[in-house]
Amino acid sequence: MIPLDPSHAEFLLVSFEGPDAYAQAGGLGVRMTGLSEALVARGFGTHFVFFGDPNLDPIEERGALRLFRWGQHICARFPLGVYHGEYEKRDYLQATLPEFVTQLMSDLVAQGKRLVILAEDWQTVPALLETSDRLWKHGLRAHATLIWNANNTIGFDTIQWPRLQYVSQLTTVSRFMKHTMWNYAVNPTVIPNGIPDEAFEPRSPNQKNPLLSLYADLTLVKVARFDPDKRWTMAIDALALLKASGVRARAIVRGGIEGYGDEVRQRARSRGLTWESVAYRLGFEEDLAASSADILEVSNRIPDSVLRSLYHHADAVLANSGMEPFGLVGLEVMAQGGVAITGATGEDYAIPYYNALVVDTDNPEELMHHGMLLIEDPTIAKRIRAHGPETAQQYRWQVVLDGLLYRIQDFQTHWK
Repeated sequence: MIPLDPSHAEFLLVSFEGPDAYAQAGGLGVRMTGLSEALVARGFGTHFVFFGDPNLDPIEERGALRLFRWGQHICARFPLGVYHGEYEKRDYLQATLPEFVTQLMSDLVAQGKRLVILAEDWQTVPALLETSDRLWKHGLRAHATLIWNANNTIGFDTIQWPRLQYVSQLTTVSRFMKHTMWNYAVNPTVIPNGIPDEAFEPRSPNQKNPLLSLYADLTLVKVARFDPDKRWTMAIDALALLKASGVRARAIVRGGIEGYGDEVRQRARSRGLTWESVAYRLGFEEDLAASSADILEVSNRIPDSVLRSLYHHADAVLANSGMEPFGLVGLEVMAQGGVAITGATGEDYAIPYYNALVVDTDNPEELMHHGMLLIEDPTIAKRIRAHGPETAQQYRWQVVLDGLLYRIQDFQTHWK
């Protein structure tokens, strides 16, 4: 069997999130942007429907990639981001996408091509179901492959699972998600997330190491939304335990605007830890050096190049989520030869003590133990830093895309 060929097919990606700042709220926007770019690099004509910035062009062409910023009149009324007004946006997508796809399919069939439609997450399900019905009505359904991918478990209880499984192929991003979906009497195919080539870009040789000036035995980094699932309190309590044991441990963190951040900061203070806010700017390294706080929170966006430097130079990066459908940060740390401490749910790629450290519980003493291990046995970090990049290479988008294209050929052997 040969993989799907660009001369015979085009792709339509459908999700709420996309490449615009307005359209990014988590990992889905990063995933879909990376996938779209990988498809174009492989030569596929790719159409990407998402709820984007209402102030940008409704249709934008980037070579073989066509961006469709859907429902901009709705987005303008809901300026707080992609999930602001999500129910109205969901209903609008359901009402308008089927006609758009029908016209697109008519043009492609005339060219002897088929269309692969890949929709993501619960909000797109009604639109995908209606699209399938519309294509049947117009005699086009046999020329389309419909795929619905679960990037997380949000909204699962709203989905018409029997009907969705009937009209589309179901996929998800990890074995953890696959097993979770068994509870809904479906058995999806696992196609993991990928990471872009930029994740492997070397740090500039002229770039200062922002951690060199920190007076610490153990420097930790944590970058995640302020959400209980990210186990912020576990990280705070472990840092307090390390300090109580005599370890000079400090952390650089970047959260979000979520209200839970206030609870995290209060938790740190209640454990006797000092917390200070710093802004990323030119001279960032000097700001860090001037602080004696146990936890330094970066209050604005950290440039990707600096983030890669933090991932590489930190003694460990805490990606210790309690429930992670996939766990993209752990792979990004591995790509930079860093030491990731991950959770134990969707991180299929993590092999304890080989390419990462893994916490199996929410007990901060387990996290503290890993910190002590890195101090007491330097060979652990050396081994992890050597093997992590090898693992990350297996998850480049172009490698993941190979598997997806072969799977689509398998899917096309079924009538749906």
